[in-house]
Amino acid sequence: MSDLSLLAEFEQYEVSEKYKKEKDAKFFKWIKILVIALVAVLLAELFLLKVVHPSMGEPKIVFSGNSNYSTEQLMSLLAELPVNNWFTFDTEGAASRLSAVSGIDSVNIEKSFPDKIKISITERESVAMMFVNDNGRTVPIQIDKNGVLFSNTSGNVAEDGSVPIISGIPVEHLAEGMRIPAKYRVLIEQIAKIQVLPQKYFAAISEICVVPKTYGNYELMLIPVNSKIRVLTGRSLNEESLQFMMVVLDVVNSLEPDVTEIDLRYDAVSYRTAVSKDVGGENLD
Repeated sequence: MSDLSLLAEFEQYEVSEKYKKEKDAKFFKWIKILVIALVAVLLAELFLLKVVHPSMGEPKIVFSGNSNYSTEQLMSLLAELPVNNWFTFDTEGAASRLSAVSGIDSVNIEKSFPDKIKISITERESVAMMFVNDNGRTVPIQIDKNGVLFSNTSGNVAEDGSVPIISGIPVEHLAEGMRIPAKYRVLIEQIAKIQVLPQKYFAAISEICVVPKTYGNYELMLIPVNSKIRVLTGRSLNEESLQFMMVVLDVVNSLEPDVTEIDLRYDAVSYRTAVSKDVGGENLD
């Protein structure tokens, strides 16, 4: 066989191999495109399933921070609010409806993609309670540290005596979120300061009575627990005044068992019995 024949066969072989390689490259290229297309379709389906579909459906509403209000109660407040999907959920409308409840202090709403609505509730904390007339019925009402009146739907009242009962504060009508008159808010602030103390002073007091004075001011009358004695004092209610009251109660009870009233006003101690007028009158200076 001549050299020319061998060269021709070699060239033909090279052409054949080159054609085969190009054919294989095109095949693998189409396989690669097909795999990429299938992966893209799969990812698109996952995106639709996990993101688009949940976002277009009714969102999942999750509440936190609520103890006096159940999830069912809170959801009922949003019943008339259009809740079509995550995108169109009206956060301002929901916050407005929830904030209108007297026992809710603040509302924070966060939209978590793709389908969650996180609603954080801050409820009002009771500093004191009172009984008011509401449409001919006497109902208990709570007072928070800012003097806002609110209803305790759970009916839970602190069992440690930290929430005292107040009477004598004028409330002509009961409305959601109303506040007590400004001049009585100082008393609520004083009570709130005493409540944070480790000693439970209000556990020894059955009732705090607000006694109006002639010229628009007021004084306080404290009624100890399990006692018929009334203790008259000024407007200043603090740890020192309560400690002093406890000491005076012990001393007076040991001296005179028939005491009905103790007067701690005017920097002096005096008391009354069932059969006598003022007794005592020791100056504290």
